[in-house]
Amino acid sequence: MPDVRKILLKLFRKYPEPRIALEFSNPLELLVATILSAQCTDQKVNQVTEKLFKKYRTSRDYAEADLKTLEEEIRPTGFYRNKAKQVIGCCKAIVERYNGKVPDSIEELVRLPGVGRKTANVVLGSAFGREAIAVDTHVLRVSNRLGLASSKNPDKVELELMELIPRKDWTRFTLATILHGRETCRAKRPLCGECILYDDCPWEGKTER
Repeated sequence: MPDVRKILLKLFRKYPEPRIALEFSNPLELLVATILSAQCTDQKVNQVTEKLFKKYRTSRDYAEADLKTLEEEIRPTGFYRNKAKQVIGCCKAIVERYNGKVPDSIEELVRLPGVGRKTANVVLGSAFGREAIAVDTHVLRVSNRLGLASSKNPDKVELELMELIPRKDWTRFTLATILHGRETCRAKRPLCGECILYDDCPWEGKTER
């Protein structure tokens, strides 16, 4: 079993104040941005939302949006037809069930159309300041390589990490691990020789220093 305390210490030393790369100013904006970020870079999403957030300011604005127009506005993020339906459907539910305000619990968020646990936890952790573990592709990969998790199922990995990581560190761990996965522990050609967690990593695929 890896030394979780040691891993967290090294991660937080390198990333003392990790932040989400998506740009937003309220929970609704982060919710929409996270939906758009599926299979798309955060940089591209930020380029799209810079204009989008000026036009659509409330959940009702999205709920009443013209589908074809929204599709064109978010086209650069890829899978734009499905994402446009998700955003409109999600915001319609927010208007109908929560008087237009994004709910702040995991149970309510995952009941919204198009919102899974990862998206819900991103919003909880970075928009509402709640401790949450959001398992994206980076958290999934890094956690498995470090031996902190043993599944390819994001929901199962979330539960495994919740057992290992102190609750007060859930969001910070998520954001630091995402940065580590992007910068060092990459899916292809990971920079093992530069990794701060090299000595703590049991991954069979790691390259020698």
